[in-house]
Amino acid sequence: MSIEKEQQLVFEEIDKSWEEELAFLQKIGRFKSTLGNETALQNYLADYFKEELELEVDKFVPDMKELSSHPAFSPPEWSYDGRPVVVGKAEAEGPKKGKSLILQGHIDVVSAEPEKEWDYDPWGSTIEGNKMYGRGIQDMKSGVAAFIFAYKAIKEAGIKLDGDVILQSVIEEECTGNGALAALERGYTADAALIPEPFGQKVVQSQVGVIWVRVKVKGLGAHTERANEAVNPIEKAYVIVDALKSYREHINSRAKHEDFKHHPHPLNVNIGKFHSGDWPSSVPSECVLEARVGFYPGQDPADIKKEVKDWLLEAAEKDSWLKEVQPEITFYGFHADGVSLDDTTPLFQTLDQSFEQVVKKPLERTVITCTTDIKYYNLYYDIPATCYGPVGGNMHGLNEWVDLDNLKEVTKVYADFILRWCGTKNQTEET
Repeated sequence: MSIEKEQQLVFEEIDKSWEEELAFLQKIGRFKSTLGNETALQNYLADYFKEELELEVDKFVPDMKELSSHPAFSPPEWSYDGRPVVVGKAEAEGPKKGKSLILQGHIDVVSAEPEKEWDYDPWGSTIEGNKMYGRGIQDMKSGVAAFIFAYKAIKEAGIKLDGDVILQSVIEEECTGNGALAALERGYTADAALIPEPFGQKVVQSQVGVIWVRVKVKGLGAHTERANEAVNPIEKAYVIVDALKSYREHINSRAKHEDFKHHPHPLNVNIGKFHSGDWPSSVPSECVLEARVGFYPGQDPADIKKEVKDWLLEAAEKDSWLKEVQPEITFYGFHADGVSLDDTTPLFQTLDQSFEQVVKKPLERTVITCTTDIKYYNLYYDIPATCYGPVGGNMHGLNEWVDLDNLKEVTKVYADFILRWCGTKNQTEET
C-alpha cells in the first residue's frame, strides 16, 4: 500500500469521526482545568488513552525535589499533590525502522475572569457557526483533540506505525513548564516532538524567554485620620510601575535578536497583578505587584533576573522612602529560556510536506513573543521540537474561540505528519 493510499484511508477516518472529535473537544473544554484543578481532566484523559486508544498509560505526579536541581526548573509556590502528568505510549511492533515521536499538549488553562463579560459560557464549549467558544478551547485543548484524533484515525485505519508514538497531556505550561520537564526527566524522549500551540496554523521558528517577578513595597499603615503621617505603599508602588515601563522601553531600544529584527515590539513587560489593602479608610501597610518579563533567545534567565532587580532597586534609590525601606524583589514561576530553531531540519521539512499535502500551500514560519514547552526539548534534551496548531482568537481573553473547519485541517496535517515521520510497516516492507 502506498503512502498516498494510507493517507486517503486516514483522512476518510478523520472525516467519519469528525462529530466524535467535536464532542470530545466539547467534553474536555467543559473541565475547569485552571491551575490546581487539572486532576479530573487528567484522569479522564488517562482513561481515554487506555480504553479508547489502547495505549500503555503512565500517570504520575511531578517530583519537585527531583526537578529542583535541573537548570530549567521553574520554582512554584503551590503543591503538586494529586495533579498528575499523563503519558500514553504506543510502541511499534517488531523491528523499528521509523522514527519516534512525542505529541504533547497542555490542559491547564488561565482564569476566565471576568466570566460575566463573556458572550458565551466560558466552560460551555459553545458551537456557533464554524467556531467553538470557551476558555482553553484555542489554547490549547483543540490541539490536544487534533493529535488524539489524528492518531486514532491511523489506528482505526489499521495502519501499523514503524516508530513509537507518545501522547502527553501535561500541566503548568501556563506558569512554569514543569509538567513537560517532569515527563522528559522521567525518560519520555523521542526523535522529535510536536506541540499543537495555536499560532494561526504557522510553525514556530523562534520564541522569547520569560521570567516572573514579584515586588513587595512596604509603607507605613494608619487610619486615614492620620494619613498625613502615613506612607501609602500603593503610591510608592507607582515608582516600580514606572521603572518597569522604562525597562520595557530600554530593552526594546537595544539591538534586536536576528529572529525578531522585523518585529515592532518583541519584548513585553506586563504588570499582571497589583494588590494592596483591605479597607478604604485605612492606609495599607504593603502593596504587591507581579510582572512578566520577556527576553531574547541566548540570554540567561538568571542574568535577566539580576538586570531586572538592579534596574528596580536603582529606581527605588531615587525615592526618599524606598531608598530607606527597599522593595522586596523575588522571582517565582517561569524561569524559561528563549529558543531559536533551524527550520531546515527533517522535523520542519516533514511538517512542510504534510502541510502542503493537506492545505495545498507552503507552511509559513512565525516568531512568537511568548514561551512554550519546546524550550526543554531543544535546549536540554537535544530533541528537535516545534509548535504548529489551529487558527483561533482571543487567547487568554474574553470569548476565546477556535475555527472548527481549520481544526479538521490541522487534524489531517497531524495524521499525515505521523505517517511520514514514524513511517509504517507497509512502507518499510515495500522499500
